[in-house]
Amino acid sequence: VVALARRLPDTERPPYAGAHWHRVDLASQNRERLRNDLRRAFQGVDAVVHLAWAIQPNHARHYMRRVNVDGTRIVAEAAVSAGVPHLVVASSWAVYSPVPEGGVRDETADRRGIRSSHYSVDKAAQERVLDEIEVEYPSLTVARMRTALVFRSEAGAEIVRYFLGPVVPRALLQPDRLPMVPLPRGLRLQVVNGRDVGRAYAMVIKQKAEGAYNVAASETLRAQAVANILDRGRYVEFPASALRPLLYLGWRTRLLAADAGWLDMAMNVPVMDTSRIRSLGWEPKHDAEQTLREMLLGMRELHGAPSPPLQPERSGFGGPVESLIPPEHEENAPEGDWALRALPVEAFEARVPVHIDRGLLGLYLADHLAGATAGRERAQRMAADFAGEAIGPPLRKLCEEITHERELLRELIRVLGLRPRPARSALGWVGERMGRAKANRRVVAASPLTPLLEIELMRSAVIGKLGLWQTLAALSDELNLPGEIFERLSTSAREQSAKLDVLHRDAYERAFSRTG
Repeated sequence: VVALARRLPDTERPPYAGAHWHRVDLASQNRERLRNDLRRAFQGVDAVVHLAWAIQPNHARHYMRRVNVDGTRIVAEAAVSAGVPHLVVASSWAVYSPVPEGGVRDETADRRGIRSSHYSVDKAAQERVLDEIEVEYPSLTVARMRTALVFRSEAGAEIVRYFLGPVVPRALLQPDRLPMVPLPRGLRLQVVNGRDVGRAYAMVIKQKAEGAYNVAASETLRAQAVANILDRGRYVEFPASALRPLLYLGWRTRLLAADAGWLDMAMNVPVMDTSRIRSLGWEPKHDAEQTLREMLLGMRELHGAPSPPLQPERSGFGGPVESLIPPEHEENAPEGDWALRALPVEAFEARVPVHIDRGLLGLYLADHLAGATAGRERAQRMAADFAGEAIGPPLRKLCEEITHERELLRELIRVLGLRPRPARSALGWVGERMGRAKANRRVVAASPLTPLLEIELMRSAVIGKLGLWQTLAALSDELNLPGEIFERLSTSAREQSAKLDVLHRDAYERAFSRTG
């Protein structure tokens, strides 16, 4: 068994010890290298099971689409290239078109998804990719596992982190904490135990089955059944439309992890007919109520497992996502640009291992953040002071780049759980302002030495920043961060230095030339 993941688990502990693990990131900007890595890993295998799916950060739609939809195509094409005969893909009940009245549907039902749910939209898009793959590569047998909500106790901490967020108290999951449970009218839930899902996958693989398979427990949970589990049967129904604005506002303000699309999906997807998977000999061993009870227990007690997504001590679900380029420009970032669609750091559950001194690492990053703060102030001032000169436009671009890099650095400190030390950044800001007051008190443009000295200061700051990115690239595996971000930033720093070299040459030629 060969296993691939972006964040590797503890490969010495079960159940992960029984596989040969490789680190692969479907969001990698180097798509050709990704294809080659996948092709090598797939050589000689009987089947590829594609499970990877990004749930968070759900504010970073470009990132999620790149992983979930584009990533599926790359996996499928790599499987074909490696001569793999069978591809089994984790799909979902979310692919189905809305059935508000709750009718039962088999695998032939319409698959346009729920338009207001990003999860559903991407799942439907993933299946369209598989449709195209089947036409392009008829030698590949493709199976699609359309599972209901997959629950098991070990995912408790992950579910809390990915779907509730920090402000929803887990105590509310304890029975009898509320006078009655508020539930949306018309609620219907299909769930399935993760162990039963594993058995379904194994059966499809062993039989080299193809096509789509609905996988769910035998029972569909209605409001009364959910209330029986949550609060001894006491519940009150209200229109789902009344809850949706609250969910949307909570999601927009980063107080809730799940967006309103999850409610829309729950209220509109059909009940799945599971006859087809049962025809292969599969039967669920866990009923729906038992599965939901197990999940709630895992959530209350933050159960987990020794893999990064399941580790209970992880914190955060995807707060303010900072990219190296503004979100409004993310989709259209040109290939080769210094900030080429940088991966949002919130998508990586970073950690500081015990053998790295957290205090020193925090101090190191805080000092560089202070330097970046001062550098941004200096770059902004220079861009304004020399706006009408030839060096104005390149200084403005440099100022934008430094600003985005500073935001990334601040976000890195946060996701690593390090002390922010805001006083150091404030000192950097004050120091730059005081230096500005002391330096050349004459009108800026009046002294030809001013731009020369300013550029030299900026050039030394960029060289220092290069050292930071190189250090983080070297530590990226240990910190569970994508090294390619820091490699690109290192390249960007070299490019910035080269631009400053050109500006420096022009400045010293102007400063010391004798004309007239």
